[in-house]
Amino acid sequence: MNSTTTARTTRRRTLYVASAALTAAAALTLAVCSGANAAEAKPAGHTKSNSVAAGGWSGLQLTSAKTASPVRTQRLADGVSTAEITKLGEQHYRARIVARGEVLATLETNGHDDGLDANDMFVTLTLDGQVHSWMGGGHQGPGTFTLAGGWQAKVTKLGELRYRAQIIGHDGVAATLETHQHDVGLNANGIYIVLSSGGIISAHA
Repeated sequence: MNSTTTARTTRRRTLYVASAALTAAAALTLAVCSGANAAEAKPAGHTKSNSVAAGGWSGLQLTSAKTASPVRTQRLADGVSTAEITKLGEQHYRARIVARGEVLATLETNGHDDGLDANDMFVTLTLDGQVHSWMGGGHQGPGTFTLAGGWQAKVTKLGELRYRAQIIGHDGVAATLETHQHDVGLNANGIYIVLSSGGIISAHA
């Protein structure tokens, strides 16, 4: 962790995690939590809707569960939590984040990838039901930061719990993430990016 890495304070609070707009450029298909699609870009790839319950993670709210058969269970990067992944339909998956028997968060894809910042553990759920998680590496916006895969992220503050991140490659802006009081995330051909409602951005290959 470096000076730009932000440690999140554990506290009970409820924030909605929903969609973000994604702008397209070059040849890379990007889907964001708003369900907007972007074109495929060259350097790597980037795509969210989620909710999380209180229980020590910030930025999260619990959603009502739908009836469906679990696909699998996967341990997450913190070594404590697991993701219970369920298929609800075509490109429609849910991942319940569980720790010590308690559901702490729910991510759901429905035409777009999902992602969240769970107190410095970043998690994405893709349209094909894959979960990717990692610890740390967050940069506190506003500012311009270098991300995994050679991307640059220009993070600007728009208002209370509202940030925008322009994901910039060799050909200019390839994607735009924007929070509206909720985290957003995307998968870009193996580069996973999360932007939190507090302006923290992190990426992992």
